[in-house]
Amino acid sequence: MPSGLALRVSLKAEVAIVRNDIYNHFKGFIMARQTHDAIDMSENDFVADRLNDVAGLLEQQNASHFRVRAYRDAASYVRGLAHPIRLDYQTGGKRGLDDLPTIGPSIAGAIAEILDTGASDLLNRLRGTANPEKLFQSVPMIGPALAEMIHADLHVETLEGLEAAAYDGRLAAIKGIGPRRLESLRHSLTDMLSRRRPKRTQQEQFPLPISEILSVDQAYRANADGLPTISPRRFNPTGDARLPILHTERGGWHFTALFSNSASAHRFGKTRDWVVVYIESARQPEHQVTVVTEHKGPQSGKRVIRGHEAACANYYADQPS
Repeated sequence: MPSGLALRVSLKAEVAIVRNDIYNHFKGFIMARQTHDAIDMSENDFVADRLNDVAGLLEQQNASHFRVRAYRDAASYVRGLAHPIRLDYQTGGKRGLDDLPTIGPSIAGAIAEILDTGASDLLNRLRGTANPEKLFQSVPMIGPALAEMIHADLHVETLEGLEAAAYDGRLAAIKGIGPRRLESLRHSLTDMLSRRRPKRTQQEQFPLPISEILSVDQAYRANADGLPTISPRRFNPTGDARLPILHTERGGWHFTALFSNSASAHRFGKTRDWVVVYIESARQPEHQVTVVTEHKGPQSGKRVIRGHEAACANYYADQPS
């Protein structure tokens, strides 16, 4: 039987071993936590860099000083945060981002998209690298052929625009989309977009500023030759900066307009007729429409917004003869 001294020595050795095990365990935990935090904080820098990229392109393209400064201020705030911005998004969704200082609804949506996908539709658009057909293929049950058909027939460029089409009846008119597939696409789009902005219901109607959209379309086409240009990646083998882009503000709305660079626009010779207009405000998420020259019916020869022909007819009916 061991003596009292030997027992005490043995117990001390065991305690030392246990302490060492505990130390090593927590040391590994702390190092892992520090590495995790470093990764998260580097993500803040990544988000801030993308926001600064947006601000720089908006400035080059003659957007308002207010809008440029909004993105720069947001980038500075995100870079200076003492915690990962993803935590705000995980706990509060887009509203959690919107509640942060200097972060408004539109920029909150842009940050949410960057955190979700690592990319930004807005930044791709400003760079001329947007590829709507590839974007639509990120939605379950949409393959290359269906994505091309949706883009060609509905003139939508964003997931938000696709979701709107899913609820207003336009998507149901596409060949191959029956009731069950339509319902599945609605659910998929809701899951993909719900954290970026408040959920859209079937009954909601986006309050399109019809007169302002048509006015922006007219101003864009009238001044296209003098506007800043971007170099689209698609259908541009020489890499020329040939696509005019307009940023303007009217009636509390931000507008961005540019000629359609879709496959259908090139196929039908409408690259100087079809105008894609992006709209957003402090109270509404970004929305996208396409304005075209109508060639049939009572509005033949007039500019109309695809998917909103009835609203355009009402607008023209109210105009003086």
